[in-house]
Order: sequence, then structure tokens, then C-alpha cells
Amino acid sequence: MYIGDFKETYASDEAVFRTPTSRFWLGVLFLLLALFPLVASDYLLYMANITGIAVVAAVGLNILTGAAGQISLGHAAFVGIGGYTAALLQNRLGVPFLLCLPLAGLAAAGCGVLVGAPSMRMKGLYLCITTLAAQVIFEFIFVHWEAVTGGIRGLNIAPPAVFGLKLESERSFYWVTLPVVVLTVTAARNLFRTRVGRAFIAIRDRDISAELMGINLFRYKMYAFASSAFLAGIAGCLWANHLKSITPEHFPLHESIRYLAMIIVGGLGSVLGSIFGAVFMTVVPEVLQAGLKFFEHLSPEVMSYLYPLQTVVFGLLIVGFLVFEPHGLAEIWQRLKRYFHLWPFRH
Repeated sequence: MYIGDFKETYASDEAVFRTPTSRFWLGVLFLLLALFPLVASDYLLYMANITGIAVVAAVGLNILTGAAGQISLGHAAFVGIGGYTAALLQNRLGVPFLLCLPLAGLAAAGCGVLVGAPSMRMKGLYLCITTLAAQVIFEFIFVHWEAVTGGIRGLNIAPPAVFGLKLESERSFYWVTLPVVVLTVTAARNLFRTRVGRAFIAIRDRDISAELMGINLFRYKMYAFASSAFLAGIAGCLWANHLKSITPEHFPLHESIRYLAMIIVGGLGSVLGSIFGAVFMTVVPEVLQAGLKFFEHLSPEVMSYLYPLQTVVFGLLIVGFLVFEPHGLAEIWQRLKRYFHLWPFRH
């Protein structure tokens, strides 16, 4: 239990893992993640891969919306840009998969800067509409620029290879997804400890006061859009190579809304919340569907009524978080930790 919490240096105050106990449990987590593919089935590995890709995309959106306060409804479009960039580089130029990851991120970041350019004069609902327009425009490009994107048929991608080893199975792809997720989460968490990250938070809290303090609003908003889109592009590259194909159907408007729901459910402005939100939005629908299969054996006739209800139940869960826990799953986790810091005492 904590008796006192005294810091003698700024570095110790900004430390991510402040106690030996937290570092121990982090090591346990990494050990479990390393052992997971040795015992998991292909289905569980598939779920782990798509959850990891969702974590990368959600962390990117949380930098923009949660930390910098710039609402975006076009995040799926940037994921699509990264996916199509990776597909074109690999199919037409033979660029290695590992090199495609940063290049796809840079392509999406460039588009993110273009979309974010009007943000200096817009905020709130107006910026939301601007990003919505970007989503619609990029969707139109994905569908109709058939010479590049393949149109509605999309593009097929050969199994990627890393150092000569083809990633043809869910288990092999897991060893790419996991390091990318770890690097993304580490980079984002450390970003919030830098001058840039603190500038994002200042802009989110009160942009006029931030400007009076000497923060260049336009520059830092561009940083936020670029870094968010960069991670979205990396997620798109992983997504395309994981599925071995890419079509416009993968990046509709409701996918952007799903990413927004991830960071709201998980916790705005929290890297840990991005992880919780991505896991929740990916795993819970699968759990609901598995639960419905149980009722299918009992009464097949009822399934015509129950299947539409899974969407309703999922929506009610999200609304419940907004009403009863607006700070998301990350706040619930923090409360649990604070409780056990003082356990068995009440105060």
C-alpha cells in the first residue's frame, strides 16, 4: 500500500511504470503474450490479430480526438489509404512488407495533413463535417479509380514475407502484429510526455489560452492529424496483408464511427483506453454471436428475432458506458487499482 508518493526529479514524476510491482506485472503480460500463440487456436489467433490492428488504429484516433480534441469521422479513410498504398507498393514495385509499413503510414499522414489544413479555421461540429466530407471523397476514390484501386473488386495481395519467411498463417502473422502494437503503444504513451503531447492537451482544453502561451495552433494541429493518420496507415497496411486483399467495403463510414466508439468506450485521451476500447469493440460482438448460437440449438425458430437483437444489445452497451461511465473502461481500471492500493483499508 502507498504511504507517500514523493518525487525528487521530473523524470520520476513522468515515469510510466513507477513501482516495481507495475513493472513485474508488465513482464507477466509480455510473457503471456509470447506464450499465447503456442496454445491458441487459429480462431483465437485471428481475433488477436484483428484486435491488434484495431488497437493501432484506435491509438492513432485517440491522439487526434482524445488528446488534441480534433473530432474526426474520416479515420477509416486513412486506414484505407495505408492499405491501398501497401497493396500498390507490394504488387507493382515489389517493396518488402516491412518497408511498406512506414511508407503506408507516410502516405496516410500526407493525406491527413491535407484534410487537417482547414482545422485552423474550424473546430467542433464544423471540423467533424470536414472530416466526414474527406471520408466520402476517399470512399469515392477507392470505388471509382479502378486503374489504381481495382474498384469494387479491390486488389489481391500475395502473402507477405519477413526475412524470407512467408506469413501465411494466423500464428506467423501474430509475430508481426504484436511488435507493431507494442511499438505503437510505447510511442503514443511517450508522445504525451513530450512538449508536443502537452501542446495537444493544451489545445484540447483551451485553444485560445494555448495560443496565448506561445503554442502555434496550426503547426500542432497538423502534427496531430499527421501522427493520427500515420498510425492509421500502418493499421491499413497490416489489415490488407492480414486479409491478403483489400476492397472499398473494408473502409465505410460506419467503420470510422466504430473507431470513434472504441476511444469513447475505452477512454478519451488514454492510450490504455484505446486498448480497452479496441478489445471491447472487437471481442464483444463475437461473444454475443457465440451466445446466440447456444439459443440456436434450443429453438431455431427464435433466431430470426434474436440475431437482429445482438446489434441492439451492443448499442445499449455503448450507451450504458456513455451514461454511467463517460470516462470509459480506463477510468474503471484506474479505480480498481486505487482500491487495491489501499486494500484492505477503506480510506
